[in-house]
Amino acid sequence: MTASSQNTAAPPASAPGGLASLVSRATGAMERLPWSVPAVALRIFPAAVFWQSGRTKVEGFGLADSTVFLFEHEYALPVIDPALAAYLATAAEHVFPVLLVLGLATRVSALALLVMTLVIQVFVYPGAWVTHGLWAACFLALIAKGPGALSLDRLIARRAAA
Repeated sequence: MTASSQNTAAPPASAPGGLASLVSRATGAMERLPWSVPAVALRIFPAAVFWQSGRTKVEGFGLADSTVFLFEHEYALPVIDPALAAYLATAAEHVFPVLLVLGLATRVSALALLVMTLVIQVFVYPGAWVTHGLWAACFLALIAKGPGALSLDRLIARRAAA
């Protein structure tokens, strides 16, 4: 290695300002990540959880026999009839995840699934707060920031503005 090539090399991370410069460059690169990228993940992954849960509640085009039983005995929500709760939850677990994946009515869908998550947390599985907290964080981000550019909501908004 020649003396001139040693002078042009990046300073080691331990050199004064070296680590700070490295962190600054890395932070700058991460800040250029468009919201659409995490928004797609925030829409798809919790949607998959709710969709899969909904699929376990049906047989063919109707509720599975076990679904109402679960709502009567395991879920046992206060105030609402178990059969009605079973139908509403099953419908919600099929409709809102599809809307989230499409990015259609995203904020409303995220809010609906956030409310459902809170009901599950408070009344059904209070010990699962870590999992429910992750779902809630996804839904809160979508409610606050929207679905991103890769969504039907954005396409509709563009056409409405044109």
